[in-house]
Amino acid sequence: MQRLNKPEIILALDVDKLEEAKGFVDKLYPKIKLFKIGSQLFTAYGPEAVKMVGDKGGKVFLDLKFHDIPKTVYSSIISGTSAGLAVTRYPADVEKEVKHAVTRPVFMMTVHTKGGQAMLEAAAKGAAEKSKELGIEKPLIIGVTRLTSDEDNADTLKEVLQAAQLAKDSGLDGVVCSALEAEKVRKEHGEHFIIVTPGIRPNNVAVDDQKRTATVKEAVKAGSNFLVIGRPILKADDPLEKTEELLGELSR
Repeated sequence: MQRLNKPEIILALDVDKLEEAKGFVDKLYPKIKLFKIGSQLFTAYGPEAVKMVGDKGGKVFLDLKFHDIPKTVYSSIISGTSAGLAVTRYPADVEKEVKHAVTRPVFMMTVHTKGGQAMLEAAAKGAAEKSKELGIEKPLIIGVTRLTSDEDNADTLKEVLQAAQLAKDSGLDGVVCSALEAEKVRKEHGEHFIIVTPGIRPNNVAVDDQKRTATVKEAVKAGSNFLVIGRPILKADDPLEKTEELLGELSR
């Protein structure tokens, strides 16, 4: 797994209704091509939400933070790898003649590092086996360390670094952490280790329930690959204008 050359924004579709989520995807794709589907939307609509993003051409970060016995997480990752059904990219009359006529929308999933090494290894194994079976690129499996809604304290960095080491030792592709820890994680684990950073807040936007926040510039400087942004865009008076503003900051 290679680190991406350019950090990307993931729009968190943390809304109640599928039609509302679709409205944001329709409005912002392809300026934003990556979309997070978490427990709020997935609990209500399941793979239908994933398929909606895939039909548009976008990719899904399936953020369900799996934490269960190894066998259950293994099976959940297998299901997630093929979630959203197949998205046809060719006319139906020629589809059967094209070897790679379908893609799966899910490009990344989360598991919680609190589940332990056996569970994390099962998650990595499930992703590798199912993607090989389907003949598709393996989705990134990312370990959740500490939520960005947690306060920063004397133990936070230590806990995140321990979780990152466990994730790497277990065969995961990277971790979710705040920008406050990302620089140290990057230094310890190198350029190929994926870092996903939520809690992105422009200087003029309320932090809401987030505690360990950062601007786009701060997260990129710390070494983050993916910046997850939700409410600053979803609640903006003009979501498209706010997206363009954030993308401009990212490109700078």
